[in-house]
Amino acid sequence: MHDIEPYYHWRGLYDSAEDEKSPFAGQIYSEFNYTNKIYNYYIHPQWDNFGSANLYIKILYIDYDIGFTIIELIGEWNDCIENDIMYLKRDVIDKLLNEEVVKFMLICENVLNFHGSDDCYYEEWKEDVDEQDGWICFINTLPHVQDEMKRTMIHHYVNFGKKLDDIHWRKLNPQMLYEYIEQKIL
Repeated sequence: MHDIEPYYHWRGLYDSAEDEKSPFAGQIYSEFNYTNKIYNYYIHPQWDNFGSANLYIKILYIDYDIGFTIIELIGEWNDCIENDIMYLKRDVIDKLLNEEVVKFMLICENVLNFHGSDDCYYEEWKEDVDEQDGWICFINTLPHVQDEMKRTMIHHYVNFGKKLDDIHWRKLNPQMLYEYIEQKIL
């Protein structure tokens, strides 16, 4: 797992550590010291910790003018025991909402498991973005992860599934990905 690096080809366009509005502004990364783990497995030091024990993120891009962000995730999403959605919502999403970011694309291809609890935070997030014509989507979510998300009923608040699977997002620039996803959702 330590070889799985957050997507870095857009770093010349955006760097969350250099963005004073980002929840990760001023973050200093090491290329050599591996300290974060998912269970007993070290992960690449470029991933950001937002309070979860086994889920990490990287904000790949934010466009404040249009109000969208692209976030990549890795690990186990556990709302049942760790309450990951609470940390994600309070410590990352709410800060972005305060900056009028209302369209959220979460790359979930490295989310290995999902353990749902209730849908309250997802419902709140959906209400927050609906007020400003925003949306939430999970891209390239693994089938078994989607099944658990459906059992938790978050598909009522988050777009994911067939139309957002198998998207070759690395071949696009952030603006192209945004336009492609928005067309799929709307």
